[in-house]
Amino acid sequence: TLSLHDALPICSNEVDRVESSATVLDEIMSAPDAGIPNRVIDNAKCVAVVPSMLKGGFVFGAAYGRGVASCRDEKGGWTPPAFFVLEGGSFGLQIGGQAVDVVMLVMNDHGMRNLLTSKFKLGADASVAAGPVGRAASGDTDLYMRAEILTYSRARGVFAGLTLNGASVRQDRDATRDFYGHYISYRTLLRGETEQPQDADPWIKALDRYAGGSTNPY
Repeated sequence: TLSLHDALPICSNEVDRVESSATVLDEIMSAPDAGIPNRVIDNAKCVAVVPSMLKGGFVFGAAYGRGVASCRDEKGGWTPPAFFVLEGGSFGLQIGGQAVDVVMLVMNDHGMRNLLTSKFKLGADASVAAGPVGRAASGDTDLYMRAEILTYSRARGVFAGLTLNGASVRQDRDATRDFYGHYISYRTLLRGETEQPQDADPWIKALDRYAGGSTNPY
């Protein structure tokens, strides 16, 4: 019997995962009037993407996906990609049994500190809310930006805020070793204390295009 992990169409390698995450950002942000509001993503401390996360309709609330995350460094650039696993939790009203792209924006220092721990639970260790949608959305962005982490999903071309309470985030140690050639701690990566590898270029360039604001987390 296939497990949820086995059923997931995981990228063939970590470079593919980095490139797929960049593509998700490109496609979401280029959709007219349906992307993440500029003001919101410009103020994000960290950005994380899980391409093709699978929610299993046969197990209530079960979900599994592998993604990459980067945070702003001291100079306002982006740290090398940190690989993580996102699993469990409730997908709100999402339709079961389909793959969805997930975007998470860490909006403040407390949320960033939780991300740096390499293992935490959304809704328990960090407050999470469905993010506002629409390039011109502005009326309630102050309210949204008080949340520690904003979450989004895209399934079958439909982009929306996502409820993802109870999901756990942990470092993908095997992927980290494969991509960097040796183990590097999640904290070291997300604080920008290692060199930016060339294979990370598509992801970093996508972040610069869409989240190139001057927010500095330090």
